[in-house]
Parts: sequence; structure tokens; C-alpha cells
Amino acid sequence: MAANSNMQSAIAQAKRLVVKVGSSLVTNEGKGIDVQAVAHWARQIAALHAQGKQMVLVSSGAIAEGMARLGWPRRPNAMHELQAAAAVGQMGLIQAYEVAFAQHGIRTAQILLTHEDLADRRRYLNARSTLYTLLALGVVPIVNENDTVVTDEIRLGDNDTLGALVTNLIEAEALIILTDQAGLYSADPRKDPAARFISIGRAGDPALEAMAGGSGSSIGTGGMLTKVLAAKRAANSGGHTVIASGRESDVLLRLSGGEQIGTELRALLPVRSARQRWLANHLRLRGRVTLDSGAVQAVTRDHKSLLAIGVSAVEGEFERGDVVACVDQHGVEYGRGLINYSSTDTRRILRQPSSRIADILGSMSDVELMHRDNMVFVRGPLPGNPTCTETVISEP
Repeated sequence: MAANSNMQSAIAQAKRLVVKVGSSLVTNEGKGIDVQAVAHWARQIAALHAQGKQMVLVSSGAIAEGMARLGWPRRPNAMHELQAAAAVGQMGLIQAYEVAFAQHGIRTAQILLTHEDLADRRRYLNARSTLYTLLALGVVPIVNENDTVVTDEIRLGDNDTLGALVTNLIEAEALIILTDQAGLYSADPRKDPAARFISIGRAGDPALEAMAGGSGSSIGTGGMLTKVLAAKRAANSGGHTVIASGRESDVLLRLSGGEQIGTELRALLPVRSARQRWLANHLRLRGRVTLDSGAVQAVTRDHKSLLAIGVSAVEGEFERGDVVACVDQHGVEYGRGLINYSSTDTRRILRQPSSRIADILGSMSDVELMHRDNMVFVRGPLPGNPTCTETVISEP
């Protein structure tokens, strides 16, 4: 496809950018921290910082650096060993960045996040406030997942996803994902010589998700699919995404200068409010409620709150205030939101009119099971639901 000048200008004119650098780019393919590579990223980010741009760096590499320091030739599978490697490696990773940025007179800050930090509304707002304050002070935050404490149940999974969540968190105009691949192809170019390079696409396009390959290198955890899905998430706050090779010389400076490099995924989805982004970005939901056809229409088309009478089944165990998915009779997710009743109480009042809630439970805290102001509506799945393809925002 031909380059689009509007997309180029959007990247070039962005004042707040999130840059994600993969493990293989900072650890010399797992052989320990590549000090020269770290200095390379610091120099480019410092140059953009000097132009008045606010920069956040999401950097992988802690586990890979820990493996090198511990002398482990292969990435371990045991969670406690991964956590130990992360704890050891985080020291070297941050030290390398601190030294590299200090050469340019720039202060850095370490931010370690987990899904729990972003799932809890108060901690989410605290993280956002901290990042905004650091940016206002001229500090470059270096963000990573807190691999020393996360488990499979609460982990974000990869730093591509984390980069997108940070983009949403600070409403950055652009997310630049640097990897060891040139960008997105119609097929895996390592296996298919006829694979076609995708220079420009639309974030959230199901066809691009189908094209994206599987796993990446043995050092990192993300493949091309995680990058395509990250672009879809970043688009929720209006952020454009570029997936490009970190091996390109001065790639950040050239992208910021408007040069076409890698794959550009434009943010053409409707922009969500900050509260909607917080709801939509929950990767681990506490449960789900099944809506009848009338309730699906009420919450999606008529933008009404969800009432107990429209719910036919409850799955999972949750408490009041947890984020719960709303699905139809076929399991297709149509929305999610903050539930006003626990799973125990919801099971007792489902299929009942609101006028009977007090009689059944002994009291009534809310008329609605979910209020429309605390819901984000979708048509099709959010990540993790493979039965549909397109997310569409419906403002309450």
C-alpha cells in the first residue's frame, strides 16, 4: 500500500509517545544486556525529548538479563524461577538505562506494573497520576511488568500489551513497537517467500489478526499477533501504532521525522473515555452474566442499564464492584461493567423485576444490576473471546 501523509504527520507531530523495545533488541539475543543497544535507544529518545516530546519507554529484558547473569541457557518454565530471573535481571536492566540516559542529562524512573495495578480503579488512577507527574518533570519513565511477583493468573502476558495499556493510560498519540522483524507480513516470511509486506493497515482489522503469526523468538514472549492486538488496544485512546524493526538505524528519529518505516496501524476506531478504557482493558474478568435477547438489545441499542430481569445465568464468583462480562445466549460478549451485586445475590435475583430485589435479599442497594455509566458496550469480542471480530463503542 502507498504511504499515507496524514498517518505520517500524526506520528511526526505526536507530542507524547510510548516506545516498546523487545528483549532481543536490548539483550543481544539473550546474551545479557547489550550496553551499546541501550545507549542507542537512550540517544534517540534523548533527541526526541530535546524536541519537547514526552517519552515513555516500555522495555523487556529483565528475565533475559537474569538468565544471562544466572547462567541459564534456556528460559525456565517454573514460575518461581522466572520470578527469580526477573528479580536478578531488573537490577542490570535499569542500571544500564540509568547510566545511558545520564549521559544526556536525563533522569529516569522505574515503573513496575501488574494487571492488578491496572484492574483496580484507585491503583489505575494512581499509576496514571504518577506517570503524568514524571512526564511533567521531564523524567523518562521506564516501564516493565513486575515479573518478580506476578503469576499466570494475574500477569499481563507480554510487553506489547503493556505498551498498549500504557498508551491508553497516558493518552499517548503514538505507540512504537520495536522488534526483530521488519513489520507485519501476510504470512510468516521465514516460512513463506511469497509473503507480502503490509505497510499500512487499520488497527482492529480482523484480517490483520488472521495474518499475524504465532510465537516470536525464544527470548521474548510476544509474537506478531500480540503486536497487532496491542495496536487495537492503543487505538481505543486514539493512539496510532507503528511496528518496525529495531535494527533500522535511528529508527525512532526517522519515524518522528515522518519517514515510512515498518507497518503503520491507524487508529480509526471510536475513541473511548478514560473510564471506558479502564473497563475494556481488564484482561481477567471475575465472571459473566448471560443476557436474554431483550436485555442485549436494551444495553447495546437502547443504551439502557442492565436489570436483573434480563439475566438468565451467572458464571464465576464475584463481589459487588467487580468487572463482569455480559454475554448473549451463545456466549458472545456484548459488554462489561461494574456489577452492583455479588454472584451469590445475582443468582438469587436473576429473572426477577427490580421491585422484588428488596423482598428477596432483605434490602436493595441498587435498582440496576449494572448501571449504564459503569459499562462499556461492544459488538463482537474483546481480546480473549474468539467468537466475534469487531469491537464497536456505544456511548451511554
